[in-house]
Amino acid sequence: MTPVSFSTVGLPDDRRVELWETHNADALIGLRCRTLDGSALEATELNVQLRQVHLARVTGTSHAVERDRAMALRRPTESVALFFSLAGEAFFYHDDGVRVLQPGQLLVCDADRPFMRGFSRGLEELVLKVPREVYAARTGTQVPDRPQVVDFSARANTHAHTLAREVDRAVRAEAPVPVDEETVLELVAALAGPAGRADLAAAHRSAAQAYVDRHLADPRLSAAQVAAAVGLSTRHLSRVLAEGGTTFPQHVLARRLEAAHALLQQPTAARLTVAEVAHRCGFASAAHFSGAFAARYGERASDVRRRAAATR
Repeated sequence: MTPVSFSTVGLPDDRRVELWETHNADALIGLRCRTLDGSALEATELNVQLRQVHLARVTGTSHAVERDRAMALRRPTESVALFFSLAGEAFFYHDDGVRVLQPGQLLVCDADRPFMRGFSRGLEELVLKVPREVYAARTGTQVPDRPQVVDFSARANTHAHTLAREVDRAVRAEAPVPVDEETVLELVAALAGPAGRADLAAAHRSAAQAYVDRHLADPRLSAAQVAAAVGLSTRHLSRVLAEGGTTFPQHVLARRLEAAHALLQQPTAARLTVAEVAHRCGFASAAHFSGAFAARYGERASDVRRRAAATR
């Protein structure tokens, strides 16, 4: 799940827009692009494709994009798009009006309905693309026929805030953290689906899993600590995790192993020993890490590092 990066920086000025459009059509959403003042476009995109959903981080200088009906018919996404604005004011033009988004706001829309977007001061945003069938099945609702704007600050909407943090951690250029797709989809369901007990349990589970991911490096991380952080009793936390088919120790171990596996493949961690990698991912014992890693992946941690280095 290492992000795949594409950038126009360093490309011939007269081909940047063309190559950016080609990349987006193949990797994310087909768009027509133009700069506002004719200057060379500087834009970078990090993409992560999971089994069902797609994650991305997009940064760029000022420009505008358009997805018209012909483009949507020629390159359909069959998806719902969630755009999390991190920097730069943006306008969104749709057949039912214009919306202006500020950093900290989330836009949810049908990616195959025509729209225009503009970024006069550049942009940085996170993108989550969910197939229509998956969105409908998980949320219990149809694809929104009108764009929806949601404040994703922690105080305004816990589910949206946690979802943004999960996407953000997965599409970092340095030391990305593997994201659990089930957690992402549960958060989407809690955010967009009708309120109900099942959604509440899913939201609690997702919040707990997100808290675990943020504190993996702490070898003293406990169920009581996580339960208190998300407002549950330890017993309730155990029930919520059990409904997701796991236990607290099993989940923490799995996430620590995934984090270590990802870190071993990063060039920035090449000088760390295997024991140091284990420590950074919350393992108090290097021997325990080595045994658990081999049992999970069928090879030693040193083998993963060696193969990654040879590939580079």
